Amino acid sequence: MSDPALFRPLTPGTQPPADHPDYRSTAKRHPKAPLVPLPATLTEATGPVFTPEHFPPLADLTRVNGKPALGERIIVTGRVMDEDGRPLRRTMVEIWQANAAGRYDHPNDQHDAPLDPNFHGEGRVFTDDEGMYRFLTIRPGSYPWRNHPNAWRPNHIHFSLFGEAFAQRLITQMYFPGDPLLALDPIYNAIPDAAARERLIAKFDITVTEPEWALGYRFDIVLRGRLATPFENA
Repeated sequence: MSDPALFRPLTPGTQPPADHPDYRSTAKRHPKAPLVPLPATLTEATGPVFTPEHFPPLADLTRVNGKPALGERIIVTGRVMDEDGRPLRRTMVEIWQANAAGRYDHPNDQHDAPLDPNFHGEGRVFTDDEGMYRFLTIRPGSYPWRNHPNAWRPNHIHFSLFGEAFAQRLITQMYFPGDPLLALDPIYNAIPDAAARERLIAKFDITVTEPEWALGYRFDIVLRGRLATPFENA
């Protein structure tokens, strides 16, 4: 493991606070007492082991049993890197998301929107030697979430990145350019620094776009340092 002292510190204001009053659910789940550091055991630090051999280089979320999902196909790709731009190889990248109508394939989601039997909204891949990952999926829809009157989440995809073991996990969200709901979203706006918020917005990329098939978006993820991607902290 690397010495934490070798990493540059995060810039203040670039990560969301554990307690953000406008994001109401943080009031119930943020720590109320000082954190107590617990040393990781050998099991937590070394397992389970995730190996790329069990996963395809491209996760295609747009078909189930050969049947196409409803909605706009998109390609999401990017690099996972450290603070100096070096690629993080063999890193497991996991995504989950709502379908094109804004509903998750999960029993707890009772939003009055249709489920798509051909879209489950989750997938996993490993980064290659250049730190690249790639997903083919459906552009997710917006949905209401009752945080405040007339609250709607912007279109987004949840990202989870695993290190050398399951306990080494970081979670973030990817948003889409030009979404008018971003200005109203308390989760996105929980990050005080405007430049850091922008790092959560994917960039449309015509070189990733495939003609007559799918629009392409690039979303790079930086794990440490001054330009780190904001990660959930609650």
